[in-house]
Amino acid sequence: MAQATEARRTAPHTRSTHDPSPWRSRLGRWDIKASPYAYIAPFFILFGIVGLFPLGYTAWVSLHDWSLIGGQGDFVGLENFTFVLAQPIFWKALGNTISIFLLSTVPQIAIALVLASLLNANIRAKTFWRMGVLLPYVIAPVAVTLIFSRMFADQSGLVNALIGLLGVDPIGWHRDSLPAHLVIATMVNFRWIGFNTLVLLAAMQAIPRDLFEAATIDGAGRVRQFFSITIPSVRPTIVFVVITSTIGGLQIFDEPRLYDVAGLGGNSGQWKTITLYLYELGWNQQRLGRAAAVAWLLFALIVIFAILSNWLSRRIASGDDQVRRALSPKRAARRAARGDASLPAAPTLVPDRTGSTS
Repeated sequence: MAQATEARRTAPHTRSTHDPSPWRSRLGRWDIKASPYAYIAPFFILFGIVGLFPLGYTAWVSLHDWSLIGGQGDFVGLENFTFVLAQPIFWKALGNTISIFLLSTVPQIAIALVLASLLNANIRAKTFWRMGVLLPYVIAPVAVTLIFSRMFADQSGLVNALIGLLGVDPIGWHRDSLPAHLVIATMVNFRWIGFNTLVLLAAMQAIPRDLFEAATIDGAGRVRQFFSITIPSVRPTIVFVVITSTIGGLQIFDEPRLYDVAGLGGNSGQWKTITLYLYELGWNQQRLGRAAAVAWLLFALIVIFAILSNWLSRRIASGDDQVRRALSPKRAARRAARGDASLPAAPTLVPDRTGSTS
């Protein structure tokens, strides 16, 4: 009897020790649900402080007559936007920006793809060549711009002196718009080709070597392997490189700013970009409201070009699409009807034991 009483007295203590209380159980569920958000919260907090807040504050400034010295003025609505869009210099800066962007981004990505493919091959001194292509990236933009501006000087430049030996008249690298755009695009390519090359090289090294070995056995050359295996396999990385190059190319500032002594984009705005026009409105004219309007127009332009670049990049056929086309029975039938014996016929899709095709 005494033993039964003792057991009843100790039973509640046993349940409280092993069975969690409702509060502790609820706290455990909250911890499971809230922990992932707590882990990623620092990034979003930092992004909100240095990203979203400046973006929203710039939109607020663009709606006011804001002075660099006097600060916030009267609310003007979209007047700053209408003023900027009515200025011919804005449209000229927009054309210069797009021209420099196209002259730099397109060759930059094409050359980076070729260089990455060469560095991915079995060559001697791989580490030396990989470090060599990255070397221009670590050079300060100021040094690159000063060297190139001296090399491409109109009167006493090295480039004009060399082409003068060939009987070619000197080119106005600073006087004319297109030559100036070419020089600035060359500076951008000089700095960023190496960086994009290593990014693409890292993606190429993840491609299984069995694909290249099988292609070699089938008689495919290096060029065929590059277009049929390498490019489709690194398509996500190409999309990343294209988008980042688009964002950086449309925000170009250092190279056109330092290309001449005045830093205003030429005597008649031959290479004035949108960022230079923004700088001129904000710091030279001290009209921060109009500069903020230009910043938001540039933001909209970057979004549009990023979407277009993403769409064009995704048009590149993936490896699965090429395999699907190669295994298409209809395509094989068309080849047979044409009597094209030079192209291999598509293999017959035979289901295996698992139900898949081989």
